[in-house]
This record gives sequence, structure tokens and C-alpha cells, in this order.
Amino acid sequence: MEIAKLHHPQATATAAISTAIEDTAASVSATMSPPPTTTTTTTINIGTRKSVLALKQTDIVHQALQRSWPDLHYEIHAMSTMGDKNQVTPLHDFGAKSLWTHELEAGLLKGELDMVVHSLKDMPTQLPPSLKIGAILTREDPRDALVVKASLPYKSITDLPAGSVVGTSSVRRLAQIKRKYPHLDFADVRGNVGTRLSKLDAEDGKYACLVLASAGLKRLDLGHRITQHLESTSGGLLHAVGQGALGVEIREGDERTQELLSKLADRPTTLACLAERSLMRTLEGGCSVPIGVETTWRTPGEEQDRAVLVMKAVVVSLDGKDCVEGETAGEVESEGQADDFGRQMAKELVEKGAGKILEAITLNRDIVNA
Repeated sequence: MEIAKLHHPQATATAAISTAIEDTAASVSATMSPPPTTTTTTTINIGTRKSVLALKQTDIVHQALQRSWPDLHYEIHAMSTMGDKNQVTPLHDFGAKSLWTHELEAGLLKGELDMVVHSLKDMPTQLPPSLKIGAILTREDPRDALVVKASLPYKSITDLPAGSVVGTSSVRRLAQIKRKYPHLDFADVRGNVGTRLSKLDAEDGKYACLVLASAGLKRLDLGHRITQHLESTSGGLLHAVGQGALGVEIREGDERTQELLSKLADRPTTLACLAERSLMRTLEGGCSVPIGVETTWRTPGEEQDRAVLVMKAVVVSLDGKDCVEGETAGEVESEGQADDFGRQMAKELVEKGAGKILEAITLNRDIVNA
């Protein structure tokens, strides 16, 4: 299956999402807490989700803005998104990534917010036409983390005995672990990080361990709970696209806000994450598709004069039985090159059979032969 034959219903899907966001904009003021004031030249309104982690991440952006632009006034407006309100439904049953961003984007479109802080991994790769990523900040640890129940002695995922229950809401993690550790069992776990850890450590709890993002644990000063960092060379898991990075969403054409964010953006993180997002966009993947990546920068040395981006990627069937892996490296010095880099990686995966795996997954966005 050639990459050119991938069916992209992005225009229709994006239009539908944009319409829904615009509809939501009419009622979003009622869910904002507190209601934001009208945007002025001196007050910058920052939107975020209400979770402890989201607020912590927004504070990172807030503090960076204050250091760069101390004469401006900043107000943070927190609200609950669809994903926050529904803590029961497994994430893969939603079938869409906009459940974390929809209501916040409505605030942007109404002009009630100047920017919204997201975990980049929660942002759809296809944004509404009138919105864009204004900045991607320096990446925290992008790896997944194994967190073992406090009362258990296991030190790595390979130590877990057969039948141990792994708690995760991610089909990417689920599929990869099923493939490499078929003797383990799985159970969905929802809620904020503190809630999940409480469920893990409960004496009568069913979970032997959780798999969470290292970045979130570290930002919440819970890095001590990490039993093992999971990556290609340890545990064999690749992380989510954009994991560990913060993305700030703004309106297209808002040059004032773009200028404010120009001092916050991290170039290496931006290029790596744009390449990852291009890979996922080309494969039509979302949070309900088991696509894993791992990007690292190879610094200049004896073998090359310039920094080289190295990307590993994997697509795994939901049952873990089928898997396609790839690795590529090259110079990436612009956003256009990052986009091409990710697209080429996707092409290689499709040529190896990734298209067949993704076709078998029932989603709102299907990959089919043209």
C-alpha cells in the first residue's frame, strides 16, 4: 500500500470539528472559572484544564512569560473538558483526541482567551483552520514510566509474574506491552495522577503497577514513584507523539501573542515534535491508535558535522500480535524538513505493512485503499 493511497478525510473531519467548536463557543463562558475579562493590550488570558497537572504545566508557561515580559498582566482561566468530565469511559472508546481541547479552543475562537496551554500529546495533529501552535517549549522526559504498587518488591516490568494486572488507559501502551509481555493482564484506569496512584496502592486494589508518563510524575514532584523508565532500550516501549512537551495554542494572525511566545519556544524540541506529529498525521493516528515513537538528537561529532534527528517508530495491532517497526535519521533544520521527515517515516512503515494494521482498527478516521 503506497503512502499516496492513504485516504485522508481530514478536510471533512476538520470542518466538522471546527463547526462543533464554534457551536461550543456560544456556551463556553458558562464553564469558564472565573469568566475571563475582555482581552486588552496589557492583560494576557491563558486557558487551561482544571487538573492539578494541567495547572502545574500552565504555571511553567506563566512563569516563563513573566520572566520574558514582566510588564504585562496575566490571568489564568481553568475549565473542565469533555475528557475531564467523563472519568469512566475508557479513552479508546471516545475515538477522538479533541476531548481534551474542544472547549478550550472555543474560548480562543471567541477571543476570551489569548492562548491555551496543552500537553502536546493531547493536541490533535489537525487543528481548526483558524488556530495554530504558537510555541512548543523545552521537552521534559518523554519516556513512559512503570510505577509498581508500593507494597510490591518488583523493580522492572520483566520482574512482574504472570497474571499481574497493569493499569493503563492508553491503547498504545496496551498494545506494546501485550506484544512483549503477553503473560500480563490489563485493566483500564482513569482519573488524575493522584487518583490513579491511590487506586494502585489500595490494599484491595487489583493493580500490580501503572504505566504513566514520566513527565507528568516529575512535574508533580512524584518522580520518586518511578520504578523503571520505559524506552526502546529498557522495557521496549516507545512513547506517544509529543509526550513530555507543552504546546501553546493561539489564533492564526495573532501577531502580538505570537511575539510573546517567541522567547519561550525551544527549537530542538519543536523540530522533533513536529516530525512526530507529521508521522501521526500521515498515518491518521490519534490517541486511540497504537503508534509509538522515540526521537533523539545525535550531536555533531566525528561522523557528522551537524546535529541529526533519529526517529524510531512502531505501529502495533490492538492485540499485540502484529507489529511494524522503523528507524530513520537525517538532518532536520526547518519546520518543512521536520514535516517531510515524519512523512517519510510514515511511508516506510506503510511499505512494511503498517497500513494493514491500521485498517483493522475501527476508528472515526479509517485508513483504506484509494
